Amino acid sequence: MCLGNICRSPAAEGIMRAVCDARSDADRWEIDSAGTGNYHIGDLPDKRMRVHAHRRGYELTHRARQVREADFRDFDVIVAMDDANERNLRRLAPTVEDEAKIVRMIDYVTMATRYDHVPDPYYEGSEGFELVLDLLENGCANLADALANS
Repeated sequence: MCLGNICRSPAAEGIMRAVCDARSDADRWEIDSAGTGNYHIGDLPDKRMRVHAHRRGYELTHRARQVREADFRDFDVIVAMDDANERNLRRLAPTVEDEAKIVRMIDYVTMATRYDHVPDPYYEGSEGFELVLDLLENGCANLADALANS
């Protein structure tokens, strides 16, 4: 989950789908993304993110939506991209058990990085989008491994 559901979280959704497809795990997982804010509901991902993702072979067709209480019932894992969104998700979690489903994407990133979160590339140039895709490719592969082994 990210703020507006137009950059990081739809990119993570697309990457995670590709990771699971490559591992033949696609039918095992339900993968979706949402934002904690309501700014871009119904919009496609940011065009810049779609362009950068497409260059890596990912097609991002998700339409932005806001996280809802039912997501905590429908999903076993809820992934936050940064501290602010993690706090928002913890406030939205209906129960302590649901709150325990929240994890941070950066905790699955093993590549060397100076970041303690997945940064929002919205106000950045091309390098910001490429960085986010690098972090998400690494984090999604490791998250998929962790889920497969649980």
